[in-house]
Amino acid sequence: MQLDIDKWEAEFGEVLDKFMEQVELKPGMLMVVGCSTSEVAGERIGTAGTTEVAEMLFRQLDRLREKTGITLAFQCCEHLNRALVMTRKGAEERNLEEVSVIPVRNAGGAMASFAFEKMPDALVVESVKADAGIDIGDTLIGMHLKPVAVPIRVGRRNVGNANVVLAKVRPKLIGGPRAVYERNRDNLSCT
Repeated sequence: MQLDIDKWEAEFGEVLDKFMEQVELKPGMLMVVGCSTSEVAGERIGTAGTTEVAEMLFRQLDRLREKTGITLAFQCCEHLNRALVMTRKGAEERNLEEVSVIPVRNAGGAMASFAFEKMPDALVVESVKADAGIDIGDTLIGMHLKPVAVPIRVGRRNVGNANVVLAKVRPKLIGGPRAVYERNRDNLSCT
């Protein structure tokens, strides 16, 4: 398996830059990251996870976190029921309960285990309801997004050999034919 880390890092940087152009990521928002480093490298999910790919992706995601002030949550693989790695501070701000497990490459995945090692005061939580997400390699992050997810299209649809799907969320639209969804002076009067 040949790793083209520099090329993949440029591709991923492009994906994240285009995502930021379309989605206003604000400080405190939570973004879930699902990633198969195996898929990035052209192998079947769960078969060839690599620290080198995880390190490159983490570097770019940390750049995004620094620019925007978001909190990141890294989804583990199916062997840990897709639990998530995040900082203790991020978990406490959301009143999330810590679970007892340490992700490793063969039970958690290369990306989650790398994040667990590199994030300050990392822990694992069972689930989140995130404001945005990125799925690299068809890892199925939907269970960790708030109910109304909206796909975001950027020009690039892959990093290395992995499919990339981006999403943001929006509040539910409730009501019926008389409901109003945009705030303006005309529809806020109490007459």
